[in-house]
Order: sequence, then structure tokens, then C-alpha cells
Amino acid sequence: MSNTGYITEDTIVALATPSGANGAIAVIRVSGQQAIKITNAIFKGKDLCQQASHTIHFGTIRDGEEIIDEVLVSLFVAPNSYTKENSVEISTHNSKYIIERVIHLLIKQGARAARAGEFTLRAFLNGGMDLSQAEAVADLIASNSAASHQIAMQQMRGGFSNQLKSLREDLIHFASLIELELDFSEEDVEFANREQLKNLINKIKVIVQKLIISFEQGNVLKNGVPVVIAGKPNVGKSTLLNAFLNEERAIVSDIAGTTRDTIEDEINIHGVTFRFIDTAGIRETADIIEAKGVERTRAKMKQARLIIYLFDPLQDKVDEVQSQLQEVQNLQIPFLTIINKADLLSDQQKDEYASLNPLYISAKEQIGVEELKEELINSVQLGNLNTDDVMVTNIRHVEALQKTSDSLERVLFGIDNPVTSDFLAMDIRQALYHLGEITGTVSTDDLLDNIFSKFCIGK
Repeated sequence: MSNTGYITEDTIVALATPSGANGAIAVIRVSGQQAIKITNAIFKGKDLCQQASHTIHFGTIRDGEEIIDEVLVSLFVAPNSYTKENSVEISTHNSKYIIERVIHLLIKQGARAARAGEFTLRAFLNGGMDLSQAEAVADLIASNSAASHQIAMQQMRGGFSNQLKSLREDLIHFASLIELELDFSEEDVEFANREQLKNLINKIKVIVQKLIISFEQGNVLKNGVPVVIAGKPNVGKSTLLNAFLNEERAIVSDIAGTTRDTIEDEINIHGVTFRFIDTAGIRETADIIEAKGVERTRAKMKQARLIIYLFDPLQDKVDEVQSQLQEVQNLQIPFLTIINKADLLSDQQKDEYASLNPLYISAKEQIGVEELKEELINSVQLGNLNTDDVMVTNIRHVEALQKTSDSLERVLFGIDNPVTSDFLAMDIRQALYHLGEITGTVSTDDLLDNIFSKFCIGK
């Protein structure tokens, strides 16, 4: 029994590979003190209980004398496994019938079905990783770009955890000295040098603030950059989305107002995921459905990290373009001014728009689309991003860091406006508590349930 109330003495089983996925092989995971013994009871081959860790054995899974499948069984003897428990991975043929039969036999022998994320939960409870590393496992599984993969891998391998551990150790040293002062409160002594403590708190605050700021970029790299393609009807927004994706994702028509709702899709540019949102054309309309689409367009523009505002120079003169751009500027969100159908413009016509510093493209003819992709990277300022840096990608972490910063600010106030040691100790303990929430040094069953329930079963 762990100190959080979770029972870890029983043996759990689950399918580790995606259910229903096409493929030749399925992997069934078993973990717990009796994992090898339970598997051995239905396995015909070598005696698994007598085999070394990190070995693979060929044999058959049987129900009595009935052969269910020929399998490979991989053994991981505690503590040398992902969960730090005895663990087995059974590679079967990817048949729904076979998988169900094997899992049923394992449960019949004493295992139980694993809950979502329970293998990783056990790895955390058994000291194999801290909570931030466990959360990075889910991020790694969900990563869909080189950048998000690299950040998740760095966090899973302890980059973020090690930095937090160092901060906590420094704070704990001074907290112990402050606590010692409480034992000698009647003698009015100071064991913790206030100037050194102040310097340490300022140093930690700088690091914490840097981590908080990193969340903006880290979250973008993890979830993708939301980019809204906006403009008046029939300027080529859907054509541009199709050009980005190299497929007919959006309906293209010469009829204005074809796009009535937002259409979203993703592409990967230089290892960064961009979430493109094609929107209804912005104009005044009596059509109730189209008007609703325009309303959604404006809402999406407010939520975007970047706006691609598209113009058709055959529709709009320079003064009309400037009027539309004013609405975009008022949102105070980075935007790119894009003149579409540039292949139909003369150099003299292009000069008329030069003051707007636009990028000229032809979405239909795929002219300037690659240059626009480069401009996207530059505009979100991710081009020189070093993903080796420690970066926060989890909203739970950034909230805990902000609470840590607030506690540290109160410590500084207490030093500059001398308060008694007990108040200083309380604020330092609060800072330690919030840092501990991130790594799981401080955790509750509700917190763990919330985190691991979002994992897939079998992980």
C-alpha cells in the first residue's frame, strides 16, 4: 500500500498496443508481484519463474490443453522494469479473439484489468519517475512534431525535474535553519543569514519566472500554433488551406460565402505543428447562417496566435485594405498581410500595395506558399528556439510555479520588513509545497486520479 492510498500489491493486465489497430502483433502487459507466476500458469514453454530478467521466450498460451496462440514472452524482473515491479509483455497475433482469450485467462489466474494510466502510476508510486516525468510520458505519446517530441523526451528524462530538485534543495537548507530558530525563539538568535536568504530567493525567483514565461512557447510547441486564415469572402482562404495541406480539404467555389463555419487541420513546418483554421469570409450579410459563421470567425481571430489576413487585389483597393487591417490591428495579435492572386498583378499594381509590406502569393498556382511557410516560422519567433532548454508545457505546472513565485515574494517582503521566523518559515514551506506539487513530492489521490485518468489504458 502506497502512502497515497493506492493498492499496488495486486497484479494488473491490459492491452498495450492500440485496440482495433491494423497490424500483425499485439502486446499484452502484466505487472505486479505475481505477474511472472500468473503468466507462467498459462504458458507452455520454459518455466518463466526460473528465467533471468530481460529475456524473451517462445511458447504457447494454453487454456488447459487448448492452444490459444504461439507467443513471445518478455520478462522484466523487479526492480528492473518500467513499473519497478515484476512485469511481463506477451506478444500475440493481433486477433481480437486471441487478445480477449489471453487477458481472460490472466484474470482467471488472479490478475485484474488495469485502469487508465495505471502502469505509469505504479512507476511513479514505486519511485521510477516523479510526477512531472510521468505526465511527460503522456505528452510523448501525443507528440506529433519533432519539437513536441524533443520537449516531452527531455522532460521524461528528468530535465525539468532536476532543475526543480535543485531549487527545492536550496530552499530546504534555509528552511531547516529558519525552523531551528523557532526552537530557540526565546533566545532571539538567527541561524539563517537574512542577506544570503534574500539572494537565494531572488535567484530562485528569476529561474521560476523564466520557467513561467517558457510556458507560452512550450504550450505552442506541444499543442501546435493556432493560425487563423481570415479575410473577405472569395479571396482564396480555402484555396490557401488546400495549398498548405496539398489536398482538397475545404470546398472551393467562385460563389462568395461558401465557407459557413470554421475548418481546421494541421501541418508540420520545420518540426513545428501549425493548426490552420479556415474561416467564413468577413462581411455584412442578411444570411443568418453566414452571419453566424462571421461571428465565429471573429471569435477564432481573438484566440489565434497568428492571423493570416488575405486580400484579393482585384476586389479591394489600397484604402479598403487599410480599413480592413485596422480591425485586425485592434486585436493586438500578430498578423501577416497577404495579397493573393499575385500572378494576375503587374509590377505597377504591386507597387500600390508596397506601403502595407505584404507577402504576394497565388494560392491557386502555389506561388509564394513556401515563402509564406518560412514567414510563419519567423512570425511566431520559434525559428531559433532551443528545445534543449527546460520548458514548461503543462498548465498544472505553470499554475504551481506562479504560486511558488507568490510565496517567494512574501518571503522577500518578510526579510525587508522584518517579521518573526515563524512567518518566514510558513512562506518558505508554502513555496516548497507548490514545487512539490509539480514533481509529486506532495500529492493527493484526487490529483493522481485526475492526471492518470487521462492516460490510455495499458500505459
